[in-house]
Amino acid sequence: GSQSWGLGLLAFLPPFLSSLKVSPLIEKISDHKDFKKLLRTRNNVLVLYSKSAAAADSSLRLLSSVAQEVKGRGTISWIDCGDTESRKLCKKMKVDPNSKEKGVSWFSVCFKNCSFHSLQSMVAFLKDPEGAPLWEEDPEAKDIVHVDSEKELRRLLKKEDRPLLMMFYAPWCGVCKRMMPSYQQAATELKGKYVLAGMNVYSAEFERIKEEYNVRGYPTICYFEKGKFLFHFENYGATATDIAEWLKNPQAPQPQAPETPWADEENVVYHLTDEDFDKFIKDHSSVLVMFHAPWCGHCKKMKPEYEKAAEFLHVASDSPGVLAAVDATVNKALAERYHISGFPTLKYFKDGEEKYTLPHLRTKKKIIDWLLNPEAPPPPEPAWEEKQTSVMHLAGEDFRESLKKKKHTLVMFYAPWCPHCKNSIPHFTTAAEVFKEDRKIAYAAVDCAKEQNHDLCKQEGVDGYPTFNYYNYGKFVEKYTGERGESGFITFMRTLRERDHERVGKKKDEL
Repeated sequence: GSQSWGLGLLAFLPPFLSSLKVSPLIEKISDHKDFKKLLRTRNNVLVLYSKSAAAADSSLRLLSSVAQEVKGRGTISWIDCGDTESRKLCKKMKVDPNSKEKGVSWFSVCFKNCSFHSLQSMVAFLKDPEGAPLWEEDPEAKDIVHVDSEKELRRLLKKEDRPLLMMFYAPWCGVCKRMMPSYQQAATELKGKYVLAGMNVYSAEFERIKEEYNVRGYPTICYFEKGKFLFHFENYGATATDIAEWLKNPQAPQPQAPETPWADEENVVYHLTDEDFDKFIKDHSSVLVMFHAPWCGHCKKMKPEYEKAAEFLHVASDSPGVLAAVDATVNKALAERYHISGFPTLKYFKDGEEKYTLPHLRTKKKIIDWLLNPEAPPPPEPAWEEKQTSVMHLAGEDFRESLKKKKHTLVMFYAPWCPHCKNSIPHFTTAAEVFKEDRKIAYAAVDCAKEQNHDLCKQEGVDGYPTFNYYNYGKFVEKYTGERGESGFITFMRTLRERDHERVGKKKDEL
């Protein structure tokens, strides 16, 4: 389970240096057994070999800072091949720092190109050895101004007179990754006239910045002039040319022209309100009512079919009923009275009384056929969260608090209408059942179609369904990209649990 990594780093110190202060977080190893134990019991081990203590000094200074940053998630170890006991270990490991120009060598088994250019890149690598390299490590992004801290951001805004575009991003965000090449190309082409900057603000330490610049999802791109924020840039599919053109004449995002309300369009559907609904239902013995929302895609898709059915019924000599509609976002009293929680919702009223909810009527033919022979619809399949399962169903307000109570949580962000989600749900539910007795482990789900969860899903980087995120005591660790069958979900959690058991066992052995 343990890995070790490293690479050549500049390190040189005058040979007269005799005393060396080493951070207590750096493990000095000289015995082969101790080294094997270290690799067996720790994750993410980075080992520095040096020809002498003096040659290691500047590397150890840097590594002291790295060790502090990765405390608990990575281990820094040092082997001084200059002392008699350690020389045997270096020989056994086939490492000869004397052959290196600076007298230091690094033990390296890398999953990616391990060229560390900064303390930040070493820290990022040790925290997530398989993660993508930092954006600032990309040679193509050399003309982007990379900002690491709030202090740096304030300083940049204070001193920079040129117009500045700042991308606030998260390293795992798919939209950010797709946009980065054109953004960095624009930075190179506009160098000297404009400043294009980037800042990874996913960490909780940047909450204040996210609040200040209204970062509700990634990327959020802000335009500044002389340190003053003016507006957001929202063309996330922009090419380098698009960015350059926009910067010549920067403008706030244009609000979309409001759609004409359905009630104001030419159609024969009766559009009802809180005020006239009850009278209409009493006056008409057979009424089908569609509760809808202006933004709802499924409603828009169904509207033409509903209107055609209404026209047919309008001219029919012996019409079996009439069709009406209610905008539930405007007529909230009706939406509340009839417990409307999704759109479109079709309800049938007979002789002034609500009789059925009809989820299966979506086409002109089905609507007319059903009205000619009204009968109870098949009982609806209960929603996932209404079923008795071992999956925790979370909402925006209790999300973080619930996750903090569990060491390992795999969260499925889904939408009830999504076919891939429907395929994954039984497997995910089975996996949750397997671990239901383990109080440290949870499988959780968030319905992103619910309005109360929209901000949460955006904040957690959900840009498609289903999205699976793994959290450790409430902190996001990684996206789960494994197999979406029960064996994939179970193996993922079992591996984490086995790793925990190994660590506990090793600690007992040490005691």
